[in-house]
Amino acid sequence: MNLAELIAPHIPYLRRFARSLTGSQSSGDAYVSATLEALVADRSIFPTDLDPKVALYKVFSQLWQSVDINLSDLPPAADAWEEQARRSLKAIAPLPRQAFLLVAVERFTHGEGAQILGVDDAGFAELIETASLEMAKQVATTVLIIEDEPLIAMDIEQMVESLGHTVTGVARTHKEAIDLFNKRRPGLVLADIQLADGSSGIDAVNDMLRTASVPVIFITAFPERLLTGERPEPAFLVTKPFQPDMVKALVSQVLFFSEQMEEAA
Repeated sequence: MNLAELIAPHIPYLRRFARSLTGSQSSGDAYVSATLEALVADRSIFPTDLDPKVALYKVFSQLWQSVDINLSDLPPAADAWEEQARRSLKAIAPLPRQAFLLVAVERFTHGEGAQILGVDDAGFAELIETASLEMAKQVATTVLIIEDEPLIAMDIEQMVESLGHTVTGVARTHKEAIDLFNKRRPGLVLADIQLADGSSGIDAVNDMLRTASVPVIFITAFPERLLTGERPEPAFLVTKPFQPDMVKALVSQVLFFSEQMEEAA
């Protein structure tokens, strides 16, 4: 199997990781493109002694820590959130947060995460502990949930509240989502892709973003469909079936960006 065949199945998930790190589809995808271009230019940088997915993420991590993407070459930001995220790139995702995202969102083991970041097992455990302590200090926010399946909505609500956040409401349809959003502006939106009335959670969120800049995490059972890099796509994705740590990691990362943006304002 050639290199392209080895890494192709993992590229959508690398896009998810990159977008989570940058808070931006365009910036994250630019780093993934730079990684692939580096591999085309010099295949020897791909560690053939590692699992292909681990090796791909390791190459990405090395590039992420050593290269600044020229943001002026990117297309216009899709919304105010993305524009703010780009401006905050210099402050984002230090090693502890990268470690936590690798484990909680990308589902790597601690050993694999250590290989990706180039640290030993003890060092990786310390990074995870540091990330957990940082997240525990974050200020609580308000969350609007857009989810048409009652049991899943209940699970998400319990997870969000267990992190100390307040749920402003649960919407099952596009109209309910807009009404709840206008009634009480949330600090974060968690949105399913398919809603009960056959409408799209993405359309509902886009309507919200026309009136206010608010961070959004999308929930989907088919992440590959939203990680092609061919059109405007979410920066933050929770994959069904989800684990509490995955939701915790992405909510924390969104709040991390919000804090950086407030400090820069």
